[in-house]
Amino acid sequence: MTSYRGITWDHPRGRDALRAAAARERSAGSGLDIVWDAHSLEHFESHPIDDLAERYDLIVLDHPHLGEALELGSLRPIDDVVSAAQLERWAGEAVGPSFASYEVAGRQWALPLDAATQVSVRRADLCPAEPGTWDEVEALSRSVPVVLSLAGPHAFLTFASMCVAFGSAFDDDVVGTEVLDRMRSIAARAPRDAETQNPIALLERMTDTADIAYVPLVYGYVNYSSPTVRFADAPAAVAGGRLGSTIGGTGLALSRRCEVTPELVHHIEWLMSSEAQVGFIPAHAGQPSTRTAWLDDAVNGAAHGFYRSTLATIEDSWVRPRYSGYIRFQADASAIIRDALSGELTIPSALAALRAASPDPSLPVGVAAQHPQKVTEQW
Repeated sequence: MTSYRGITWDHPRGRDALRAAAARERSAGSGLDIVWDAHSLEHFESHPIDDLAERYDLIVLDHPHLGEALELGSLRPIDDVVSAAQLERWAGEAVGPSFASYEVAGRQWALPLDAATQVSVRRADLCPAEPGTWDEVEALSRSVPVVLSLAGPHAFLTFASMCVAFGSAFDDDVVGTEVLDRMRSIAARAPRDAETQNPIALLERMTDTADIAYVPLVYGYVNYSSPTVRFADAPAAVAGGRLGSTIGGTGLALSRRCEVTPELVHHIEWLMSSEAQVGFIPAHAGQPSTRTAWLDDAVNGAAHGFYRSTLATIEDSWVRPRYSGYIRFQADASAIIRDALSGELTIPSALAALRAASPDPSLPVGVAAQHPQKVTEQW
């Protein structure tokens, strides 16, 4: 029996399907034994991939980590072990830019087992219908509790997605000023302590209490979709405009220490198959990455319409840069955004600080105005 160690993130959506799939292999006597460890969402968002690659064969990661991973040689390219024809099929089946987000320099470095982007969420008992534009979001915040996702890297991700909606990179001072001004207005009326809560905590708070009516941008988690907690598309700047959102989700990567066997390749291919994506993964608290699954009647019925209600947003979502140093920039930029919202920094000072925080001023760290499929060519 060949044994592998994997690392994923500690939430039912991140771990349950992978552990159940590993148990399925052991029960079938395939000769494959995968043990999945799990770390927190915060650890997943910021922990160095190179350290994980020293200890794990399989790594569930977010695409912005690829710059650092490639610089340090932490990963094995997927196209070394899977055929080009198979990769092309998976690329065509993936929802939004979820597959393309793991391609850098003409190589595929991970496979999107899970697809997610920032979407809106509301308490149906407090907010009968979701706003369609940011003007409507700001107006709603004056009558019911509206919260922005601001903890950890999410302050910058919220800001960047709003810039996407308004049609420009964040280093456009006019757009950046308008977006920060709107964020300040909304955040000033938010319920206490919401700014410290990550997306999971915000969604659990919405599930368990009635002190948040609406969040315009939060990473979608099918696990919290219910008749009361309803997910929908992200707001646009104007009716019919681009739905501003930054794609997340997770990809399955192979570390440099991973000794790939035919049994492991078969297992990965099964995880990407329609059988797993439409059936097994949703049945085990996972969030699939194929468009077929997102459109499936049974999958949507079990998820209270989560997938169809947010499909337009993920199809329009922005892909973050994948250069070494981006993860640090994202953390630093979020701290700058929070200081701007609290009034510790003026808006012009915050925009200047964002530009100064870029690890390489020659790189257009705000590529929000580009269509997501084009971003992969630049990075």
